[in-house]
Amino acid sequence: MLKIGITGQKGFVGTHLYNTLGLQPDTFERITFERSFFEDSNALDTFVSSCDVIVHLAAMNRHNNPEVIFETNINLVKKLIDSMERTQSTPHVLFSSSSQEERDNLYGKSKKEGRTLFEHWAKTNGATFTGMVIPNVFGPFGHPFYNSVVATFAHQIANNETPKIEVDGNLKLIYVGELVSQIIEKIKAKAAEPLCTIKHTAEAKVSELLALLKSYKKTYQEKGEIPTLSTTFELNLFNTFRCYMDIENHFPVSFIQHTDPRGSFVEIIRLGVGGQVSFSTTVPGITRGNHYHTRKIERFAVIKGKALIQLRKIGTDEVFEFYLDGDTPAYVDMPIWYTHNIKNIGDDILYTNFWINEPYNPDDADTYFEEV
Repeated sequence: MLKIGITGQKGFVGTHLYNTLGLQPDTFERITFERSFFEDSNALDTFVSSCDVIVHLAAMNRHNNPEVIFETNINLVKKLIDSMERTQSTPHVLFSSSSQEERDNLYGKSKKEGRTLFEHWAKTNGATFTGMVIPNVFGPFGHPFYNSVVATFAHQIANNETPKIEVDGNLKLIYVGELVSQIIEKIKAKAAEPLCTIKHTAEAKVSELLALLKSYKKTYQEKGEIPTLSTTFELNLFNTFRCYMDIENHFPVSFIQHTDPRGSFVEIIRLGVGGQVSFSTTVPGITRGNHYHTRKIERFAVIKGKALIQLRKIGTDEVFEFYLDGDTPAYVDMPIWYTHNIKNIGDDILYTNFWINEPYNPDDADTYFEEV
């Protein structure tokens, strides 16, 4: 079993990498890292000496003074190298550099110089080093105005703010889940790659990203329809957008119920994608679910009975609770990386309609169990 530590564990990419490694507990042991370790040499030494692999993601991306960015990022690299030398540790170090390496800015220079420092350390100490030059990364839970233009635009659009295009450039993009998969592949390969360019998986102009995100707001957030998602990139961008919505105040969404002397009719979902529709009956007091997905889109629609739906983002403690009643049919959609369940809190059988955007595949279920 490989013992893996991630500097920047609580950052955007770090959080996704940490959580994804947790899906393979028989292969990886995660060594906890705190940012305070960089200011405590004893704590840093304990961390470093505990790791077979260190993924160095900790860095400053933005600051009013570019010199501060440069000095901060170089100092973090030097502190990590000093600790490895003090403890005579030679873990496999993977370093996240940036496609801005060749640009004339101090952030890019800090990344290039940091990669060079790690490469020299590895050669001197007979260690394995992987220097990854990474394109623009987007995905759920990135920080607006800091991590990416996608995070900024998705946050602004979902919260009724007006985005502004500064430069309509062409962006080379990679989804954070795709990047994490490549990092894990390199961890398993245990091969030295001092300069490794991570290829982008999508390319789009800033204006094209904005247009897609606006369409998701209109189609999904305002109308409740699942939009047409023709490519993996569009699915990833849509799942990213959903994570910036205020789910606590958006859900549950009431259906429009048409009633006449014959009874009632409710349209459950309009789809621009396929998938699987099913329904369940749940006896009083029983809870279903307590699992999460990393890519699937899922809708729970209560059509008869009383239910409590709970959601909790992986790695956090806050639980969102939604009460639904079949007398006023409504639905709740499950964001990715949120563990969720549904409980019959009534006295009668609960009838629930489920839709998910891809048919169930037991060999690739994308279903991970964790109590809400």
